[in-house]
Formats: sequence, C-alpha cells, structure tokens
Amino acid sequence: MNKTAAESVAWRSTIAFCVLTAFCEGIDLQAAGVAAAGIGAEFKPTSDQFGTFFSASTFGLFFGALIGGRLADSVGRKKVLVASVALFGLFSLLTSFAWSIPSLVITRALTGLGLGGALPMILALVAETNDAKQQAGRVAMVYAATPFGGALISLLSLLMAGTQWRAMFAVGGILPLILAPIMAFALPESNAFQRIRDAATSASIPGLAGMPKSGSFIAIFTAGRALRTIFLWTSFFLGLLLLYLLLNWLPTLLTSDGLSRTQAAGAQIGFNIGGALAAILMGHLINGRLKNWAVVVTFLALPILLVTLAKSPAQLAIICGIVFLLGCAVVAAQAFLYAMAPAAYPTSIRGVGVGAAVAMGRIGSIVGPKLGGMLKAAGHSPSHVLMDLLPIVVAGSICALLLAWEVRRAKS
Repeated sequence: MNKTAAESVAWRSTIAFCVLTAFCEGIDLQAAGVAAAGIGAEFKPTSDQFGTFFSASTFGLFFGALIGGRLADSVGRKKVLVASVALFGLFSLLTSFAWSIPSLVITRALTGLGLGGALPMILALVAETNDAKQQAGRVAMVYAATPFGGALISLLSLLMAGTQWRAMFAVGGILPLILAPIMAFALPESNAFQRIRDAATSASIPGLAGMPKSGSFIAIFTAGRALRTIFLWTSFFLGLLLLYLLLNWLPTLLTSDGLSRTQAAGAQIGFNIGGALAAILMGHLINGRLKNWAVVVTFLALPILLVTLAKSPAQLAIICGIVFLLGCAVVAAQAFLYAMAPAAYPTSIRGVGVGAAVAMGRIGSIVGPKLGGMLKAAGHSPSHVLMDLLPIVVAGSICALLLAWEVRRAKS
C-alpha cells in the first residue's frame, strides 16, 4: 500500500471511530432524560433532586473536558479518547445498578468525566484529518451521530416500560465498553499531533516555527486569540444551557402540557432526528457558498421556534412539527460551534483550546437542567419556562454570529 492510500485508510478509520464514539455519547447523554419517568416512579425525587441528577453528568463533563483537553496535547488524542470511552461506558453500566438518588448522582458524575474527555478528542481528531478545507464540515457531520444516538435511546424508551429504565443505562455502558478495546488496537493517532510531538525543536520542521507551546492554556488568549476565545466560550455556555435543558426537561414539559408519555417520547425522537439531519446538512453547507446563509438562518430560527413552541396549542401534530424544527435549529447551531472550536486554534494548543471551550459549555449544561428544575419548582408553566429562555437564546445567537465573523477575519 502506498503512502497516499495508507493515509486515506487512516483518516477514514479515524472518521468512522469518531462517528461511533459520538453515537455512544448521544446514547449516554440522553439516557437520564428518557429514564426520568421510571426513576421518578421508583425513587420519588423532588424537582430540585431531579435537576441535580440531570446536572451530575455535565458536572463531570466539565472536569473531563478540561483534563482530557490538556492531556491530549501531551500524551496524544488516541490515548485520551480510548480511556474516556472506557470510563463513560463503565460508569454508565454501573448506573443501572444504582439504589438511590445519591448513588445515581455519583455514577452519572463519573460517567460525565469520561464523556467530557471524549468529546474534545473527537473534534481534534476529525479536525486534524488530511484535508484542512473540509475540516469544519467533517466536524459538524461527525457531531450529527450524537443526536442519532439520542434518537435510539428515545426509541428504546418507547419499547420499554418505565420500570425498565435501568436497561437504558446498561445499553449506554455496554456499547462503549465494546468499542474502547477495538479503538485501542485500530484507531490511528493524529498525524498533526505526531508531527508536533516528534519535532526536536519548533524550528526543525517547516511550518512549526512560532507555534505556541504545546498544551499552553495561556496561549489561547494570546496572539489575537482572546476575542474569539471569549465569543467561543460564551456561545458554548449559552448554547449548551439551552440544549441540555431541552434534552432533559422537554419530555417532562410536554407531558405537563397534556401529552402522554409515549407522545412526549415520540416528540423527543423527532427533536433528535431533526437535529441529526440538520447537523449533516450544516456540515455539507459550511464548506460551500451558502455557509453564511446557513449560519444566519439557523441562529435567527432559534428564538422564533422557541416562541412558537411556547405559544402553540397542545395538539400532537403541531407540537411534534415544531419540536422537530427546533431540534434542527438547536443541534445545527451546536454543530456549527463544534466546527468552529478546532478551527480557532493551531495544532499545538488545539486540545487545550477545544477542551476549555467544551468545559465552558459544560457549565451551561450544569446550569440548564438546574434552571429547568428551579423554574418548574417555582410553578412556571411549560410555556413560561420556554419564554424564560428567550433572552438566553438571543444572546447566544449574537455571540455565535460574532464568533463566525472573528474566526473568518483571523483566517483572512
């Protein structure tokens, strides 16, 4: 096999493993939301306890993203990814054996530690495949596997009784535990990372001179990168606050609004499928002439669809249609942010830069479910909860559009 053919096999293998990892992440990330009804029936938690449970995995995600991103620039993308996948698989499986709300919270937090370490590695590995021009589009399309995983676990919740909620976490644990050893054997390391690691000095390989120190956290704020880092962090925080509040609370909000558990789960499947399809479309458009239009339409649609869902009548067809479109907008927006994150930093600090951005998003992931619990506990109706999110959505859209402008300006 010649060098070009070997490189082609390597990057295709990398993309395939990253897609599978993102799919497994989607299952684990949404397992808590779809299992909520069964957990509620068994343990009778308060709204605040539910909020804590929903936020537990994202609390672990915060630390996992920071630690994993920092380690990736030192020991490599592959080692961190394999360890992270094994970690979230193990603790997701252990969640199925939980005996109380505190045990659920602990196992979900440790699951989140692995999830947080895996996501920046997916983004970095995909971004460092051989064709830089297709980088952003590939990242967005690989991210599309995450909502497909969420759709699968939502579908399983329809086929299972609420009392079988433990099986959902078992599925979320067994699949990554099978995947991790296969990746340890077959996943290639990033060529871009290897070039940095193997260089005796920064000037020994053309193009590496002047590269910021590997893994330097301070470097993501220097050399004109401070503004894009601030926009990236703010966009991630507000975007993931919205996404995780909806992922965890949307079924509960819809059942409170008059839908049955089965109907709410069906709407949640629509949210995920719409999001996955929109992420694939965003990945296709983001490298083409319609990139600017795709980004603007996505971030303008977000507040419009949120208000429309808040004001819509409790009719299944109407709500499912709006939820589908809302999933398209929310996940397409997130896919765009994930595509921008690795593009904002050079190879030597890409792990720490993406990890820090994902960690900031995880703070939003923690705040989102807790905010939903607080609003519900305060007696807000489902429509009021959605309207309460409108300022957050508007601010996040503005920051994301400024981020797109800043990254484009920096590359020009």
